[in-house]
Amino acid sequence: MSTSTIRPLSTQAAPSQASELERLLGEIRACRVCAERLPHEPRPVLQAGAAARLLIVGQAPGARVHASGIPWSDASGRRLREWMGIDEAVFYDAGQVAIVPMGLCFPGRGASGDRPPEKACAPLWQERLLALMSQIRLTLLVGGYAQQHFLKQQGHQSVTDTLRNWQSLGQHIVPLPHPSPRNVAWFKANPWFEGEVVPALRERVRGALELQASTPEE
Repeated sequence: MSTSTIRPLSTQAAPSQASELERLLGEIRACRVCAERLPHEPRPVLQAGAAARLLIVGQAPGARVHASGIPWSDASGRRLREWMGIDEAVFYDAGQVAIVPMGLCFPGRGASGDRPPEKACAPLWQERLLALMSQIRLTLLVGGYAQQHFLKQQGHQSVTDTLRNWQSLGQHIVPLPHPSPRNVAWFKANPWFEGEVVPALRERVRGALELQASTPEE
């Protein structure tokens, strides 16, 4: 999959597209393809709407998100919303924001953090989901897994390198580091991210969602 898959489209979402998306979401939430490899009952966590204008592609749900069933309902989500400059009401409005991680189920714990997203997940569902969301204007690629997948043709090497060259990706894609508290050392070592990328991110989010103003969460 290339960045051409996630460029914004100008056509309006048809009613049939919305109904097809609802059927697909039902199919996804019933998925058990990876059941034998997961250390828990499968629980796909995502958010999608045919009229959504902003797409967030992250890694996979963590343990807290698996428990709640709500995407980004943890400390990482609070920081992500702060970077974006929007509150929960906007973030969790599927008519505005779509959230489709590389892996839809919590993959379990590894030796140093969560395990990688299940490899079977993205090929099964992402193309079909994105094809039914024709209004996407801005895509946020959060973390290395999303960037490796979508930016392979752009020569993605590392999160830091991709972020340093974020402007080369155009107006409709913004790469981000994972907002996990585990990455505090990276944030401190790269202050240019919050000084340069975050203000531009907020401006693009406002433009994509046509927001007059937005206030980060306290």
